Amino acid sequence: MATSKDYGLGEFTFPRGWFMVAESEKVTSVPQGVRYFGQDFALYRGKDSGKVILLDAYCPHMGTHLARNNTSYVIQDGAVEGDSIRCPYHAWRFGPDGKCNHIPYASGPIPPAARVRSWPVAESMGAVFVWYDAEGGEPEWDVPFIDKWDDPSWVRWRFDDLGQIQVHPQEILDNITDVAHFNPVHGSLTQRFENEFRGHKAIQRMAGGHRTLTTDGGPELVTEAIYHGPSVLITSMTGTHDSYIFIAHTPVDDGSTYVWHALMVKSPTGQVVASAEDVPIARGYQDFALAAFAQDFDVWKHKRPCIQGLFVQGDGAFQKQRTWYRQFYNPRAKRDEYLRASEGIHVPKGMQPFSGSSKAA
Repeated sequence: MATSKDYGLGEFTFPRGWFMVAESEKVTSVPQGVRYFGQDFALYRGKDSGKVILLDAYCPHMGTHLARNNTSYVIQDGAVEGDSIRCPYHAWRFGPDGKCNHIPYASGPIPPAARVRSWPVAESMGAVFVWYDAEGGEPEWDVPFIDKWDDPSWVRWRFDDLGQIQVHPQEILDNITDVAHFNPVHGSLTQRFENEFRGHKAIQRMAGGHRTLTTDGGPELVTEAIYHGPSVLITSMTGTHDSYIFIAHTPVDDGSTYVWHALMVKSPTGQVVASAEDVPIARGYQDFALAAFAQDFDVWKHKRPCIQGLFVQGDGAFQKQRTWYRQFYNPRAKRDEYLRASEGIHVPKGMQPFSGSSKAA
């Protein structure tokens, strides 16, 4: 299991950006313990506001985990009061801002140090996201959103929870530039391909055949896959059906990652409002997309870390992508340094560009 230091990514162990931490429908007023970025959190939905709240897990009083207890009467009676949560050990209560607002047996003032960190969260497209930043700064871009999410002609996704994989996120990011794997792994007869790096986005545009997501003699598979920062990949896809693929990977510890997959589909029967008939067709197409993603997953699970790849002409813009990725592992003040060295459109040598003029990689 390789680490961020092994890859030479920068000053920080974990990258800056928006990261998925849960499915919205699974977050309730019953606290749950989750672990990301090498630390533990308490996750719950406030009863008053209905908003999702993410706090550092450990009570400053005696170090009790706020969300990993099933036997305390605090838990049995309901640990969440309004938007606050009580510690299961001594019932100290913490508000959504992380400050302790009640100690049931103490009459004196609450110590200023009686607080835990509260994290910025947002809900979008059925997912809960947290903004993580080692420097503690405000979000640099909006939480990802697909405008078709509110279009009634689209069948919304259900998430495939793929769990934890012992792979550093760098190995997953490499896929965005890896044109050479599409044919042997996915049966994709790629005809046009390019990458573009702009600001916090890494883009892959591709067109050609595909043995899973389109049919013989059917429409060409055309995709535009966009990383919105270091973690959230959204791909618009025109093939057998118009669809969007969603993939989120979030660091758990340094060298391990939690992964989700999902897919939304425009009404396969051409309805203005997606019908009950459309749902099983959409779910079946999501299963096909998941099968294609599982082919990548199977490789990642069993490969050794690619610290220094033996890259050849035609492999794709791996080095540009890895340079672009480093902006998230280093102070914001260094961001432009990495962008100057990576921004632009890059096409693998010997490959037809998807659009316009570009640099061979």
